[in-house]
Amino acid sequence: MTYEIAAGRVLAPFFGTSLLTWTTVIAVVLAGFSLGSAVGGLVAERQRHLAAATVRKALVATAVLMAISPTVLGLIYASGARGTWGMLVAVVVAFFPASVLVSFPTPLLAKLAVEARPGREGSSLGTVLAAGSFGAIVGAILAGFVALPLAGSVATFAGCGLVALLCVPFIKGKAPGAGDEGDVLAAEAKTPVNVVSFGVAALLVMATMAGGSVCRYESGMSCIDVARQGRVIYLYSDRTLQAAEQTVPQAEQSETSRSLVIPYTQLLWARMDRDLGPSPSVLFIGGGGYTLPTKLLETRPAARAVAVEIDPLITQVVRQNLPWAGDAIDRTGIDAGVDGSEIRNSAARLGIVHADGRVFLNETSRRFDAAVMDAFSSESVPAHLATRETYARLAAIVEGPVYVNLIDLPDGRLVQGVHAILREIYPYVQTVQGPVEDDGRTNIVMAASPRQLAPLDALPENFETVQVAPARAFTDDRGWAGHR
Repeated sequence: MTYEIAAGRVLAPFFGTSLLTWTTVIAVVLAGFSLGSAVGGLVAERQRHLAAATVRKALVATAVLMAISPTVLGLIYASGARGTWGMLVAVVVAFFPASVLVSFPTPLLAKLAVEARPGREGSSLGTVLAAGSFGAIVGAILAGFVALPLAGSVATFAGCGLVALLCVPFIKGKAPGAGDEGDVLAAEAKTPVNVVSFGVAALLVMATMAGGSVCRYESGMSCIDVARQGRVIYLYSDRTLQAAEQTVPQAEQSETSRSLVIPYTQLLWARMDRDLGPSPSVLFIGGGGYTLPTKLLETRPAARAVAVEIDPLITQVVRQNLPWAGDAIDRTGIDAGVDGSEIRNSAARLGIVHADGRVFLNETSRRFDAAVMDAFSSESVPAHLATRETYARLAAIVEGPVYVNLIDLPDGRLVQGVHAILREIYPYVQTVQGPVEDDGRTNIVMAASPRQLAPLDALPENFETVQVAPARAFTDDRGWAGHR
C-alpha cells in the first residue's frame, strides 16, 4: 500500500493529480497484485526449497524495481509519453512489474500457515489474510503521514525496496524437522550468486535512498522547484508554473518591483483594480506565490486579505525564495486560524490559512468583498473546488465579484462546467482566454458578479474575450474528472 500511494504522488510532477491518474495507479497496481498472486500460487505448489528460492529471488527483484520506479517513470516521460495514453503506459512500465513480484510470497506463506496447523486450515488462512490487510493499513498510514511528508517519494520507494530485502532471510527453504536433507536444500540459498545478487540489490536501494528528491522541495502534497532566469524567479509545483516575481536592485524597486510577471495575474489584477474599492476584504483560495495578495495590500493600504493555501511548504518556499511576497508575509502576515477569524482582532492585514479551500469555505463565518479562485493540484483544479455547491457557498459569504483562473483547452470540459456553474449563480459572467500553449491548453480567467462589470481599458497581449458553450454544471455528485 505504501508503494501504491507513493506511485500516485511521484506521478504528479509528470502527469498531474486527478481522478484519472489515481484510477490508473490503483488499477495497475491491483492488476499486478492479482497476477503475482496467481503465479505465486503455482510457485507455492513446488517443493518447499524450490518455492522458497523463487520467492527470495522475486523479493530481491522487487527491491530493485521499487527503488528504480521514479527513474523509470522519468525516462518514460522524457521519451515523449504525454496525455492519458502516455500516462497509462508510464504507470504500467514503471509500477506493474514490482506489483507482480511483491505478491509472490503470499500464496507460499498461506500454504505454510495451513500446513503448520492441521485441522485449523480456516483460521490459519484467515490469519494470513488479516495480516495482509493490517499491513496495508500500516503501509497507508506510514505513506501518508510519515514517509512522503518527511522523506519524499524517492526515499519512500527506496524504503519499500529495503523492506522487501529485509524479508528475504525470513523465507526458509527448510521445513521444521526436515533433517539433514533440509539443511542441504536450504543451503542452496547461500550460494555466491544469491549472496551477490542480494548485495547488489541492497547497494542499489541505498544509493537510491541517498540520491535525493525528484524536486528541490517536497511534501506529501507538492513537488516544488524554484528557477531563476535573469531578474525573474519562477515557482513551480508539480512542474506547473505557480508564480513568478521580479528581483531588482534596491534603487529601482519603487519603479519596477511591483509589476506582475505572469500574464494571467496581470489580467486578474486589472480586473480587481477596476472592480474593488479602496478598502476591500478579499479571499484568495490558493496561495501559490502570494503575488496577488501582495499586490492588493501594497496598492490599497486599507485592504485586507485571507489566503487559503493547503500546503504549508508552499508558504515556506515563498518566504525563502520570493523576496517581494516573502517580505509581505513577514511584515503583514498572520496565522488566521482554520476559519480565518484570527485576523479580525489583529493589526495584520494578510491572514494565512493552511487548510483545504473547501474545508475553509464550509467552516468560516467571515464575509468578504471579493474572492479569487486560483487553487491547483498539479495542472488542474481540484475537483471538489469546481462544483456548484462550492460556488454556492462562496456566493453566500462574498458580497461582490468572484474571479476564477483555470487551465484547460479552449472551450474545454472544465471551462464549460465551471462557466455553467457561474451562469447559474451570477447574472454577469465574463470569460477571457490567453494564448494557447504547445500542449493545447491555456489560462482562462472568468469574472462573475452580482453587478455589471465595467469594461477593462486593455487586455494582456494575445488575451481575448471568448464565449463558452453551454454545458452541464459540475456538482459534488457528478464533477470534474481531470484532464484526459
